[in-house]
Amino acid sequence: MPSYKIAEAARLLGVSDDTVRRWVDSGTLTTTGSSPAEIPGDALAARAAELAGAPRDPADVLSSARNRFVGIVTRIQRDGLMAQIDIQAGPHRVVSLMSAEGADELGLEVGSLATAVIKATHVIVETPKG
Repeated sequence: MPSYKIAEAARLLGVSDDTVRRWVDSGTLTTTGSSPAEIPGDALAARAAELAGAPRDPADVLSSARNRFVGIVTRIQRDGLMAQIDIQAGPHRVVSLMSAEGADELGLEVGSLATAVIKATHVIVETPKG
């Protein structure tokens, strides 16, 4: 099972190192028990999904996303030859459909670090009225 240092976990969740340490101290995030502290990938994936479900700051909609989203695999759903991979990249959930063989070759599992690279011919950018 992959694990992440405090600084890596903070970067992937979009929070400060101190915030991750507070979550560890309060029991919100578990560690592997190693020193220095590391967060198990599955615990980080669960926290990322939980944070993504929280209400968002309306001011966040003023930025346009880039084409590479680094995040944590939060779910893998297999159906025969295909696999659906969910990646939580900060507040963004990216879903990819790929062959199950491709997912196996990449070694994807819940808690894995992954980058979603998006190639689109149409991009819509929105900002709030006002």
